[in-house]
Amino acid sequence: MLVYAARQRGGVEGGGMEIGTGSGRPVAGPSWPEPGAVRGVSRLQPLRQFFAAGPIACPYLPGQAERKLIVELNGAAAAEFYDELSRAGFRRSQTFAYRPACPECTACVPVRIAVNAFAHSRSTRRVRNANRGLAGRLVTARATPEQYRLFAGYQRSRHRDSDMAAMSYADYRSMVEDTPLRTVIAEFRGPDGGLVAASLLDRLDDGVSAVYSFYDPGCERRSLGTWSILWLVEECRRQGLPYVYLGYWIGASPKMAYKARFPAVERLTATGWTPVK
Repeated sequence: MLVYAARQRGGVEGGGMEIGTGSGRPVAGPSWPEPGAVRGVSRLQPLRQFFAAGPIACPYLPGQAERKLIVELNGAAAAEFYDELSRAGFRRSQTFAYRPACPECTACVPVRIAVNAFAHSRSTRRVRNANRGLAGRLVTARATPEQYRLFAGYQRSRHRDSDMAAMSYADYRSMVEDTPLRTVIAEFRGPDGGLVAASLLDRLDDGVSAVYSFYDPGCERRSLGTWSILWLVEECRRQGLPYVYLGYWIGASPKMAYKARFPAVERLTATGWTPVK
């Protein structure tokens, strides 16, 4: 049975807490886990059953209802299966993958950054320069009290009217550790070593998916959410990974429209991925 977990209302997160279950299998490593670990698995995977979730109020567009197409991620080939799903516009929440399936609305558009085509704009260069003193590193996807304090402060400041603001440490740990994929956390620290931002990430065979990001609300003017994506683009460039998947762009939602403003953004259309004009 699906359990509808805390719902996110905006931010650089890619909708990572839309749905989920209370259990799963923590799998992660201190650096990018290699996709080759699952490439030996036969592509004759077991049949997967997709489910359509019932309509609920849309958290992004007032007056709209949303539905989702959902499939469970399990078994030895879960990571390989999700590689394909991500290219088809799906996102992950714990042990489930989902994508919008609203019969009368197509506002949620999957977007990704083409790393090789990325070149800084004036605004992204400004954000990069404002955060030169920060250092990022990839760590194992294990929840820590330090991360949770940052997460809880971010929720209280940015999303106090959402269910995520009431998440306990156990809830946060489930969000981080209940994953069947190649999942890591990027931690970003200031010169004093203090944690100022973090991003939950899934490694794909063609890039990285930014699942959920949060940061110190006291550093609002530094645009840490944007900076974490810029750091991820550069990290993917160093690793030779072609795409950074950002989740859904919703042009009519002020909290989600920012995704189309990154350079080299592509969107998924009926004919495939194409640059956002």
